[in-house]
Amino acid sequence: MKLRFLLTSCVLYCALNMTAAPVATVSSPNSQLKVNCDFIDGLPMYSIELNGNIMLDNSPLGFVANIGDFSKNITFDGVTTFHKEYDYSVKTIKKSNVHVNANQMVVSMKNNKGQRFEVEFMVSDNDVAFRYRIPNQPDKTYEKKMSIRIMKETTGFDLPAGTTTFLSPQSAPMIGWKGTKPSYEEEYKFDEPMTTRSQYGRGYTFPCLFHVNPADKNGKEGWVLISETGVDSRYCASRLSDMTGDGLYTIEFPMAEENNGNGTPEPAFALPGNTPWRTITIGNTLKPIVETTVPWDYVEPRYETTNSYKYGKSTWSWIVWQDNSICRKDQDAFTALAKAMGYPYILVDAGWDVNMGMDGTADFIRYAKTQGVEVFLWYSSSGWWNDIVQSPINVMCDPIARKQHMRWMQQLGVKGIKVDFFGGDKQETMRIYEQILSDADDHGIMVIFHGCTLPRGWERMYPNYVGSEAVLASENIYFGQHFCDVEAQNTALHPFCRNTVGCMEFGGCFMSRHIYRGNKGGNTRRTTDCHELATTILFQNPIQNFAITPENLNPSVKPDKNYDFNAPGAIAPPICMDFLKQVPTTWDETHFIDGYPGKYCVLARRSGQTWYIAGNNATGKPLTLTLSLPMLTKGETISLYSDNIKNREPQLAQQKIANPQKVKITMADQGGFVIVK
Repeated sequence: MKLRFLLTSCVLYCALNMTAAPVATVSSPNSQLKVNCDFIDGLPMYSIELNGNIMLDNSPLGFVANIGDFSKNITFDGVTTFHKEYDYSVKTIKKSNVHVNANQMVVSMKNNKGQRFEVEFMVSDNDVAFRYRIPNQPDKTYEKKMSIRIMKETTGFDLPAGTTTFLSPQSAPMIGWKGTKPSYEEEYKFDEPMTTRSQYGRGYTFPCLFHVNPADKNGKEGWVLISETGVDSRYCASRLSDMTGDGLYTIEFPMAEENNGNGTPEPAFALPGNTPWRTITIGNTLKPIVETTVPWDYVEPRYETTNSYKYGKSTWSWIVWQDNSICRKDQDAFTALAKAMGYPYILVDAGWDVNMGMDGTADFIRYAKTQGVEVFLWYSSSGWWNDIVQSPINVMCDPIARKQHMRWMQQLGVKGIKVDFFGGDKQETMRIYEQILSDADDHGIMVIFHGCTLPRGWERMYPNYVGSEAVLASENIYFGQHFCDVEAQNTALHPFCRNTVGCMEFGGCFMSRHIYRGNKGGNTRRTTDCHELATTILFQNPIQNFAITPENLNPSVKPDKNYDFNAPGAIAPPICMDFLKQVPTTWDETHFIDGYPGKYCVLARRSGQTWYIAGNNATGKPLTLTLSLPMLTKGETISLYSDNIKNREPQLAQQKIANPQKVKITMADQGGFVIVK
């Protein structure tokens, strides 16, 4: 047992813990997952077991506020338990209809001044969520305290010794491109020991994946995914600290320097009130990690909408053709591409207000509508917290200018916006996210965020929210060969980590061999075409801005002198482009089939009656898998997109299933496959 925080002697502590039961305990409905709550020398603690094995050792609870210390000298004041069971529907997450079956435990506590608070635990078969509930507090001067400022949390997560990690470091503030960090765009490290320090010494962004007892062969191996949800304008977003002691990570608030020093790192809210949920997903295998719905299970919509939003695919010139493509001629070309592909949207990136002008952009939007294509427009979030010059600027941060632009877009029929460059997690920044979302919904506009924080339950909280970057995404494949070299490894990580807790607007699926306009020069893509097809299923986001270009289709999309349709890999294989016409962007079911973070991943997703099963390979050599695919039926015929191992080119075959429990698939290194049923 770990002895952190204890003032008593080691002998006394061990004797007490071998004989005393926890003050309060709650188990999952299947009884395999158990949360214990206890008080050790006035310090509130919790621990988590899975099938009797410790997944989190005694970990601290509590917080320090401007009105009192709720982290020490705490005593037990009662416990209540309830069973919760209900259903909800969200079209934009990994599963359209969700059944929640959980046991709730509310532990009441008070400090030595008699100030009370509660810790609410929700425990389902593989998930634990908890938060602090704080009532009005008595005051000597006033009848009640009606507000609170949380100065810090002592909330922690104590992992067993020997655990390895899959973590992305939190950036130092006000660095990077025009001072826009932190923006959740740092590289993950794979299977690192807990003793490895974060790159910037600022801890780690959520979500955080841990492999517990990785070498154990006696049933104690497990996986733990830690994150948070339900963050809105009433709290800041948080992160994990570097490890302290022998396995403890604690909640850290934003850094004071974030957003150019604007806003306090400490959140404040009205009483009675709640903190966000901290979430812990636990499994003996990776299946519960990939399939969890805990980010959405306990949050509530912040507002109702009267709008009906349509999801789908989009063309996007900037990702390959870059800044110079934000002109009328090139946007017309990508509109033609969207029409040819049957895509409902085109995303017009930064600089449209300067390059085409407001009137010229309005004319383009009207033209695109005549072609059956609707428009998303890029905006900078910026105002006073970074040095971004990409325009439009000083709009989304200004409620007056924002309202004017929203009205203008609504009149033209703009369907969505992509808002970029936030760079901070303070409560002040969370307010701006929420204000943009709320104002946009008033005008029937969907919202994508880039250069931004992790979404924390926002798909259910905000009906017009459709995705966030919050990852080292596709633009880096354009900007650096290194990111092409590690693309397959990251593709094999994100379904287990970043994308499992929220929509991920990656903007990938490159079909060009060379990531540059005209397929000449630039960085060289290492992945196979089938790997790129697989990303459309492995990565989940209801609006997918794919990195295809007019060169990839055929010369019927009007070329200009910059196009070279004879360059190797310029025109994508027709089977790939045909697949990209049909693949959906919303899912009714998601199932983990096989994989290991950073090495390979196989997922199955269902849209309507059609199953899409996709996988990729980042092992460094060809990989043959024998998969159990219960969604397939013996004797039925499926479409298999796979790598030709000799030349790495894609091939499409109609294949009859002999045994759904033993489906053999071979992928090239940095390759992939897709099965369509």
